[in-house]
Amino acid sequence: MNEEKEGLEELSLEENFARLEETIEKLEDDDIPLEDAFRAYSEGMAILKRCNDQIDRVEKQVLKLNEEGQLEEFTHGEQ
Repeated sequence: MNEEKEGLEELSLEENFARLEETIEKLEDDDIPLEDAFRAYSEGMAILKRCNDQIDRVEKQVLKLNEEGQLEEFTHGEQ
């Protein structure tokens, strides 16, 4: 599962949203066994956290724009 979480970090926000939608569809299936539902829920929560982290990172970058509209250097080495 750690490999799966590491793979999520490499995905774009849009790709993570697509994976989240797939996970939601799995959970909406009436025939999903309880253990599979719990696994899908846990995966969905991990994806959701990653999406929130990605959104927060972009939001911080936007806030760092200077008056000329240029992106100031981000101190944490992030884009």
